[in-house]
Amino acid sequence: MKKDLAALGFMLCFVAAPAPAEDTKGGQARWPQFRGPAGQGVDSDDVKLPTQFGASRNVIWKTALPQGHSSPCVWDDRVFITGFDKASKALETLCLDRNSGKVVWRRAAPKGKLENVHQLNTFASSTPATDGEQVYVYFGSYGLLCYGRDGDLKWQRPLDPIPTHFGSGTSPVVADELVLLNSGKGLQFSLLALDRRTGKTVWQKDRPRGMLATGLWSTPVVRQADNGPEVIVAGGQHVAAYSLADGSQRWQLEGLPLISLSTPAVGDGMLFLTLTNPVGDLDENVAKLPSFDELLKKYDKNKDGKISAAELPGDMVLFDRGRPDKVGNFAKVRDMLSYYDKDKDKAFNREEWQELLNSLKQMTSGMQIAAAAIRLDGKGDVSKTHLVWKETKCVPEVPSPLYYQGRVYLVSDKGIVTCRDARSGKEIYRERLGGRGACYSSPVLGDGKIYIGSEGGVLVVFKPGDRFEVLARNDLHERIVATPALVVNRIYVRTDRYLYAFGE
Repeated sequence: MKKDLAALGFMLCFVAAPAPAEDTKGGQARWPQFRGPAGQGVDSDDVKLPTQFGASRNVIWKTALPQGHSSPCVWDDRVFITGFDKASKALETLCLDRNSGKVVWRRAAPKGKLENVHQLNTFASSTPATDGEQVYVYFGSYGLLCYGRDGDLKWQRPLDPIPTHFGSGTSPVVADELVLLNSGKGLQFSLLALDRRTGKTVWQKDRPRGMLATGLWSTPVVRQADNGPEVIVAGGQHVAAYSLADGSQRWQLEGLPLISLSTPAVGDGMLFLTLTNPVGDLDENVAKLPSFDELLKKYDKNKDGKISAAELPGDMVLFDRGRPDKVGNFAKVRDMLSYYDKDKDKAFNREEWQELLNSLKQMTSGMQIAAAAIRLDGKGDVSKTHLVWKETKCVPEVPSPLYYQGRVYLVSDKGIVTCRDARSGKEIYRERLGGRGACYSSPVLGDGKIYIGSEGGVLVVFKPGDRFEVLARNDLHERIVATPALVVNRIYVRTDRYLYAFGE
């Protein structure tokens, strides 16, 4: 964050007008986990959510928060969220009063070594989950903690950090008497099912992750199947379903792309998910390196027919995310020289440069990125029978898919929304959202409107359906990475510095 929030003392900032009384007739105030009820990002159509809002418009309240990307979790009159206090290096869980935004309590996790995180990630990116009685929070640097409604610590479960340089992002889920977490260490991923009252393991299912499938970001999805509730989890080149009761595996589908950064959606008897690889979209993110003749023409300053490391631009990379700030670019070409410099003259000659180009092509040839639909009525290995469709164009990496009324909405990291027919995968439309910067927030829907935030601080509101129709582009003037929560007649939006409650 640009400023140290500790200096603000976490003071509350309120609009001058009194907060209007909230009509709760449309339903209970419940958004109990990442992406709300069942993790699907869909609220009731019977509520009245604001379309237009901003830093000084339709603000019920706003509260200063420590750094973090976790989304708000709501149960009745409480809002739970996490943050990282940069001054004290504390991993914090905060409980806010939903009607006023005042901090009711704040608790710090036990201190220890902080996990490695990417520049775009934070130490508090996992969203809490609650059953109304207790709240469950996960920090990759520590593990799981359980607090009572009033902030009393019920139990804690230290867990090994996930082996990645990118940091964690998966969130816990509560189902019946279990807390579910997509976890893992070493060369395996694990789906943990813990007793919600004690934190003790009820069952655990391990699966290999592969050398390149580092990190766990996908949150488990729980659904009611014909033979009882099941837990679906993605990542490590496959997706699988397990019985909620005992963890027995019901079905699995293999051969998928390496990494799942998002959380699947369920609808029409199918599972919709997006999967990626360490590079992302190959067409967009693999750098278009010049031929050796082009290289010489542009960079051979001493005209010796070779290119030394000093002559290569410092920002020439193999993989370019296309961000203006160059965050996410990696594998500098200068650093590759030592691997291909066969004659040890500390410069690329024609043959060595061509070998680099050939290696880059070979390295990326087997990588995949895909949006896919899987039928949910299978048993055992369904890899050859239940993949309904798979598409590879304009696939999101971070934002989760949204299913609604026979359509799947996919928002790419570059801010392009694709609407597909859920049953066939056929593209209905593909349009630019018109927000600023990348999209790492996931789309959510309520009151017949879809909401999606952007890193540039614009929250776009558009209509679901076969035609792309923007209703509003609301500029909050601060980065939005967290996913909004839609509760009764209010929208809760986390920016870099604040949690806002918007309502009309």
